[in-house]
Amino acid sequence: MVTTGVSGRRLGRVVSAGVVGTTVEFYDFFLYGAAAATVFGPVFFPRTDGLLGVLLALVTYAVGFAARPLGGLVFGHFGDRVGRKRLLVISLVLMGSASVLIGLLPGYEQIGIAAPLLLTALRLVQGFALGGEFGGAVLLVAEHGPRERRGFWTAWPQTGGPLGNLLATASLAAVAASTTAAQYSAWGWRIPFLASILLVVVGLWVRLRVAESPLFRAVADQRREARAPVLEALRRYPREVFAAFAARVGENAAFYVFTIFLLVYAGSIGLPTAVTTAAVTAGSLVQALAMLAGGALSDRLGRRPVAIGAALACALWTLVFFPLVAGHHSVLVFLAVAIGLLLHGTLTGAQSAFYAELFGTSVRYSGVSLGYQAATVLAGAAAPLAGTALLRATQSPVPVVVMLICCLALTVVGMAVVPETARRELTS
Repeated sequence: MVTTGVSGRRLGRVVSAGVVGTTVEFYDFFLYGAAAATVFGPVFFPRTDGLLGVLLALVTYAVGFAARPLGGLVFGHFGDRVGRKRLLVISLVLMGSASVLIGLLPGYEQIGIAAPLLLTALRLVQGFALGGEFGGAVLLVAEHGPRERRGFWTAWPQTGGPLGNLLATASLAAVAASTTAAQYSAWGWRIPFLASILLVVVGLWVRLRVAESPLFRAVADQRREARAPVLEALRRYPREVFAAFAARVGENAAFYVFTIFLLVYAGSIGLPTAVTTAAVTAGSLVQALAMLAGGALSDRLGRRPVAIGAALACALWTLVFFPLVAGHHSVLVFLAVAIGLLLHGTLTGAQSAFYAELFGTSVRYSGVSLGYQAATVLAGAAAPLAGTALLRATQSPVPVVVMLICCLALTVVGMAVVPETARRELTS
């Protein structure tokens, strides 16, 4: 039997690779979301009215989520068959290449209908690549780290989400501040997409230096790899797959409502984009720290109590989130976003190790990716898309509040249907 636990230096290298890699990938993925909510409408859908153009841009944004389960299945299959590290390198290259091409893509005025079609195709590539990222990055850390602090260490790759979002919104804000509105719409927004190539180079340098998971190596040495890991995960762990799916739904929906949909709502009520992007940027720092705190708390108190408590608190905060934003006061907007992302970060950090602990090593990548990425279609894609459609139809955020509370209720169910996992030892 092989158990986890490696030297501090080696674990540090694995954690660093997870953080850097996920930051780069989420930078690219969220950069698209921020641009879709603010600039893609007039560039790629110029013959539509305001919110309808944004809605069409967000449809292409949602397409990326539709591709994530497919990416999760493919990367999960080969990650369980040939190893975690190799698939993480491929994921990073795919994501970076798609982002650079988006930065080079001509708009509707230059190439007509081909522009939104190519934009959608590149978004599919982004979603496919990100579908394999989470499972591999978090599992690589979980399978290297000690049980006693697994929650804390696996929360580190999760910080790539807010850090990537911070970089994305900060880069767009910096370009917007240094160009005129016309320059930003014409070419300024492309700069952050093109800059992703530099981040990918750094990410590859860090990621190529890490060792493969000792648990996977033990499985491979004994030739115990599952022939069809996805099917095996569904056969052996049906409840666990559902738990991963349900637990992810509310967490994912909350994040996109508090960030991407926030930009749409703020624009509809005349709140300056600079205020909301700055609030999301500052809130992302709070969120990253909350993830680490949530992971550490889950090591002490258990994954379930911390995650369920954070989900319930997040649902309550949703009731005051939009009224604070609608107050048009910068301090209130910052408060709304910071507390929302604080609660979301605590929830995410508490769940990080939970997903890995649900499955055996031979199907862990596939099982986690299957449940985790399937939830992104319902939550990550639907939250800003349905939210924008509901806002356009009702001119009120109340339906979005109801939707998010229902999603968070599903997260509570997902955490409750399986036993506590915090004390489980990961073995080969």
